[in-house]
Parts: sequence; structure tokens; C-alpha cells
Amino acid sequence: MIDRSHINAWQDGAFRAAVEATGRRRLIMAGLWTEVCLTFPALSATEAGYEVFAVIDASAGSSTAAHDAAIVRMSQKGVIPVSTASVLSELQRDWARTETYDAVNEIVSQHMGAWGQGVNYVNAGFAKK
Repeated sequence: MIDRSHINAWQDGAFRAAVEATGRRRLIMAGLWTEVCLTFPALSATEAGYEVFAVIDASAGSSTAAHDAAIVRMSQKGVIPVSTASVLSELQRDWARTETYDAVNEIVSQHMGAWGQGVNYVNAGFAKK
């Protein structure tokens, strides 16, 4: 956790340094308030040359209108809106990748609604055999 006072996390030197220290140029972001906590650092990171993926269904606005307007604003500036399911699937790529299979399935089963229920159902069926 980075203790900061800036509304835009990207304006905080420690936050930015932590991101830069990863050496990655692609960022996956979500925020409590889409129109503030996600939009401000996503736009700033995009402006700084990062490719930013905004996980829209892992973020929420103070209203539906605010959430939707923030998505439009970010999209117009090059931020790529994505869903949690698309991020997980893109990172996993192949269910035969056993090194990440259990961790992804744990996230899915605990946080992904119907998809999680399906995973639990399949796992329960295989466990009985």
C-alpha cells in the first residue's frame, strides 16, 4: 500500500516509481470510482506512454451516468476498456497452462458469478471420480 494524498494516484511519486520499477509498459487498472480513481491515473499513464487496460466491471462510478461517461472519456484518449473475464482469459490463454490454472480458477470460483459456479460444478464432478 502506498500512503498518498493525491486524488490522481499517478501524481504521487512513490506510486509512479512503483509502476516504473516493474519495467512493464502495459497496465491493468481498476478503481473504486470509475470517474476519479480509475480515470485520472489511467489518462495520466496513457499520456506517459503506457498502454492502459481499464477493467470496467471491477470499477464503479458514483452513478451509472458517471461510470459510463468516464468510460467514454478514457476510450477517447486511448485507454482500452476490458472486462474481468477477458483479462483473466487473456492472461491464462490456455487451460492446459497448469502453472496458473489453480490460481485463475480460485479467482473465478470466488468472484466471477455464473462462471465461478460453473467452475465449481465441474471441479465437484471431477473430484467424485
